[in-house]
Amino acid sequence: MPQDQTDPQDPQEQYAQPEAEGEQLAHPGRTQDMGDQPDHGEESYRGSERLEGKKAIITGGDSGIGRAVAIAFAREGADVLIAHLPQEEQDAQETLRHVQQAGRKGVAVPVDLREEEACQQVVDRAVAEFGRIDVLVNNAAYQMAQPGGIEDITTEQFDRVLKTNLYAMFWLCKKAVPHMRPGSAIINTSSIQAYQPSPPLLDYATTKAGIVNFTKGLGQMLAEKGIRVNSVAPGPIWTPLIPATMPEDKVETFGEDVPLGRAGQPAELAPAYVFFASQESSYITAEVLGVTGGSPLA
Repeated sequence: MPQDQTDPQDPQEQYAQPEAEGEQLAHPGRTQDMGDQPDHGEESYRGSERLEGKKAIITGGDSGIGRAVAIAFAREGADVLIAHLPQEEQDAQETLRHVQQAGRKGVAVPVDLREEEACQQVVDRAVAEFGRIDVLVNNAAYQMAQPGGIEDITTEQFDRVLKTNLYAMFWLCKKAVPHMRPGSAIINTSSIQAYQPSPPLLDYATTKAGIVNFTKGLGQMLAEKGIRVNSVAPGPIWTPLIPATMPEDKVETFGEDVPLGRAGQPAELAPAYVFFASQESSYITAEVLGVTGGSPLA
């Protein structure tokens, strides 16, 4: 029987390519300012108690991938604390609304994770609210494309990228582990950029490669504690970060060059994080799962 050409289960057709002509936002970008807003699974994600009773921290949980993960975790039964930049308060409150609608406890902590004390504050707040930490998702990231090359990457930008993407992950892991029991999970967001670096994102790609290596090393280190460490490596995913950090011409064609022919949506990432947070992945640690639209990681 011939297949329906518009079958929504066809991964090429499940989502349309974002209509991003003229889409440009000031960093860090707010979801409500996007002309073509991402799908975070608000209407589609259905939970099945896979994270019942879990207590989770999600950095960068106000929008994009972080919001999708927060919604999925809550609908799977987890209480969720999200960390976000102070200027992202409106997006953070929208994420909390979905967490609370799922019947779970939601907490938002406005912080700049480039400071070690801020990372300590996130962990302390989670322990105060939940009593423990079962899942830590290091998802917050900073990038700013520089098409002009390495000459245009300032020391200030390089420092910001490394502090946000690497230092914060290190600090949060170090401070959270003492509050994690056997069966807990750490999930780090890496990227296709770790394997296929785009020249305008040289500094960002460097940190994402570091996250892959950190994940593999920490996964082996914490195995004896019964704590698993894995990473999700997204490909081109449509979030506020894209129109807030990339040139207009790149935004308009974002994701078109992957085998599936389109940018991914945050809702398509969330199941990978749920998998790594749940006991379904109990024999998996120090691994990277690509969600890239078909672009190979290696």
